[in-house]
Amino acid sequence: MILNPEEIAEAENQLIEGGLSPEMLMDDAGLGIARAVSQFFSNPGTLIVFVGNGHNGGDALVAAKHLKKNGWITQLRFATSPDQLKPLTTKKLQQFEREKLSSSVEISENQHRPLILLDGLLGIGAIGELRPGYLEAANEMNELRRTHAAHTFAIDIPSGLDGLSGESYEGAVIADFTLTIAHPKTGLLADQAINNVGRLALIELPSIRPLPGQGDTGAMLITASILAGINSRQEHDTHKGMCGHVGIIGGNNGMNGAAVLAANGAARGGAGLVTIIAREDSYQRLAAMAPPEIMVRSVKSYTEVSEIDFDTLAIGPGLGQGSWDDEILDLLISDIRPIVIDADALNLLARNDPSDLVNAPAPRLMTPHPGEMQRLCPEVSGSRRERAEKLAEMTSSTVLLKGARTVIASESETTPTGFNSTGNSGMATGGVGDTLTGLCSALIGGGVSVYDAACIGSWINGRAAELAIFNDRESWKSLLASDLPKYYGQAFKDLERYSF
Repeated sequence: MILNPEEIAEAENQLIEGGLSPEMLMDDAGLGIARAVSQFFSNPGTLIVFVGNGHNGGDALVAAKHLKKNGWITQLRFATSPDQLKPLTTKKLQQFEREKLSSSVEISENQHRPLILLDGLLGIGAIGELRPGYLEAANEMNELRRTHAAHTFAIDIPSGLDGLSGESYEGAVIADFTLTIAHPKTGLLADQAINNVGRLALIELPSIRPLPGQGDTGAMLITASILAGINSRQEHDTHKGMCGHVGIIGGNNGMNGAAVLAANGAARGGAGLVTIIAREDSYQRLAAMAPPEIMVRSVKSYTEVSEIDFDTLAIGPGLGQGSWDDEILDLLISDIRPIVIDADALNLLARNDPSDLVNAPAPRLMTPHPGEMQRLCPEVSGSRRERAEKLAEMTSSTVLLKGARTVIASESETTPTGFNSTGNSGMATGGVGDTLTGLCSALIGGGVSVYDAACIGSWINGRAAELAIFNDRESWKSLLASDLPKYYGQAFKDLERYSF
C-alpha cells in the first residue's frame, strides 16, 4: 500500500495520542536506517550526517550512533545552529558520542573506504523551496557525490522533493538510496522522482498502520518481505522434472546471444530443464554457444513447438523478423502453456493486434521496455503505471514495464500494481531484459503464478546487479547482462533473509 505524507502523519499522530512514545519510533527508525546502510556497505567507512532541526535529523543521529559503534568514522553537518534543534532531536544529539562538531566537512584526500552521506535534513512534511542553510547543505551533498564518489542515503525522502507530487525544488538532494519509513510515499514512486530517489528501500515500522480509508491499495512496493511467502523452499525429494521445463524461442542469426542469455537466466532461476528452440540455419551456432546445462533442439518450423513437452515458453529474445512471423503469432495467441513475451515477439504483436491475447488459453507475461511499450500502445499516454495498467487491461495479461522503476500490472482489478525496489544504472546495457525473461520463465515453470513470477524476477534481477557492483566486482559502467545470473544465488538468499 502507498500512502501520501498527510496520511502517514495522521497515522503517526494517532499512535502518539494513544500513548506510543515518539522517541520509540525514532529509535526504531534510526536502527533500521543503520541496518540498511550496513547491508549495502558492509565495510565501515566515513559517514557524514547532514542534520536538520526536526525529527528527520533525530532519525539520522540515531542511525549515526549505531554506525559509529560498528566502526564508521562519523562527522556531523548542521543545516542551522544546533541550538535550534527540536527537543527530541537535541536529546539524540546529546546521546551521540561525537568527537567534534564541524561546520565544514573534512575528507581525507586518500579516500579508499566508502564515503556515505546521510540526508537527515527534511522529512515528508516539508513543503516548498529549500530554505537558507538547507539549500547550502543539499548543494554540498550533491557536490560531494559528484566530486568524491560519495553515496547519498536519504531518510524517508530526499530533501527538496515534494512527498506528494514527486516534483523537485532547486537544489534537491540527489540520492542513491532512499530509505522510506514505515510505508512508501506517493511522491517517491512518481516517474519524475526517479533520479532524486534512486534505489528505494523500506524501513518497516509495524506499529505505524494506515487508518481506515487511507492509502492507495491498488499499488505496492515490491520488497523482500512482500515476496517472502511466495518464494517457498523445495522439498528434499525434489527432482528436475518437478522444477519445470522452459522452452526459449529466439536466437536467430546475428542475435544468438539473446537466447543464450535468456537460457542462462532460466537455468540460474531454478528451471529443471532449459531448451533453446533453434531453426536449422542457426542450430550449429547456438549449440556451440550454449553452456553444457542448456539443451538446443533444431526445428524446421516453430509449429513443432506445440508438440514438445514444455511447462512454459519464453518467446522473443533474438527472434528477429522472418517467414516465421505467422507461426510465432499463432503460438502467442493459441498455445495452451504460459508464455513470457519479450523483444521481437512484442514487436510482432505491435504490428498486428495486441488485444488478440485476450483469448489466449493460458496466462501471458509481456515484458516491454519503454520503446516497445510505445509501439504496443501508441495512443496511450500518462504515467508508466497508467500505461502498464492499460496494456494489461487491453490484453488480459500481466505487464512488466521495464525501466529504472519497473512497473508490474495485472489484468485483475484486485491485484495491486507493483513497483520494483531493486536495481541500478549498471543495468542500462543490452541483454539484461533477456536474463529477466529467462528468470521469469523458470519461476513460472516451477509453479509460481505469472504475476508473482514477474515480481520475484524483477526483484532478483535488480538485486543481482546490486550485488555485482557492491561486491566490488563490477562498476556501473562495466556491468554486463551475463554477469547477472552469476549473482542470482546470493539474491535468492537475500530474499529468504528479508533483505532490503
